Amino acid sequence: MAQGSKSRRPTKAGRRDAVRKQSAPDKQVPNRTGGKPATIARSKSAKSGKRYNPISPERIQEILKRLDRLYPDVTCALTHASAWELLVATILSAQATDVRVNMVTPEIFKKYPTVQDFAALKPEQLEPDIRSTGFFRNKSKSVVGAAKKLLADFGGKVPENMDDLLSLPGVARKTANVVLGTWFKKGEGVVVDTHVHRISRRLELTRNDDPKKIEQDLIQIIPQERRILFSHQVIWHGRKLCIARRPKCVDCPLETICHAGDKTWTTVETHKHARL
Repeated sequence: MAQGSKSRRPTKAGRRDAVRKQSAPDKQVPNRTGGKPATIARSKSAKSGKRYNPISPERIQEILKRLDRLYPDVTCALTHASAWELLVATILSAQATDVRVNMVTPEIFKKYPTVQDFAALKPEQLEPDIRSTGFFRNKSKSVVGAAKKLLADFGGKVPENMDDLLSLPGVARKTANVVLGTWFKKGEGVVVDTHVHRISRRLELTRNDDPKKIEQDLIQIIPQERRILFSHQVIWHGRKLCIARRPKCVDCPLETICHAGDKTWTTVETHKHARL
């Protein structure tokens, strides 16, 4: 590049021009689209000799800051008007999109307005109403079973603590965290859905693959007052930019602090283990 000229904006194909540093040799990495190798400048930590720590407080704060700029006011995408409706919607959302669930729940809540109405059903009666969400037989058993358990043990009200929520049929930690965080505003844990699972590994916030272990890793580094919003932000990020099959790295404000080994475009060194 001629001295004094400006670098061009990278193309969507993943190519780019990088400003060469004279103080240290640049490194070449394969272009993710199969073209010529892309030249990237060494990271500041590499040049300074400092050991890279992906969960340092400074890096965590920078990730949170950038997520705040991207998604300042996001919340749960599941339509609901009560803790019970949110609980049902979250159970139905397993292996289904929020869009699909939001098409189904208004009809079933109109048909069965109360917990008592659901508890009076046989699972087979609910199956046709939720068939389009997939796994409808198991989900019907869980929803009807949860309604019966709420009436028998909790006066028909959704409990607001983890242990009691986990005692309900069809409720694991992800569902419990959604209800506790979104409805009761309690950030006891972190919602680990497929997006949080994948992106937490790509950002090197965890090396675990088990959702329970991932949640425990995130609890250690994400301040409790940020856990609810963090989950929502990462979920939205997974839908908008950090898409599983082809992440939009060229448009991502987190790109310069992300070293994922499967990036489609990069200005920093990548790490082989930082991927799903």
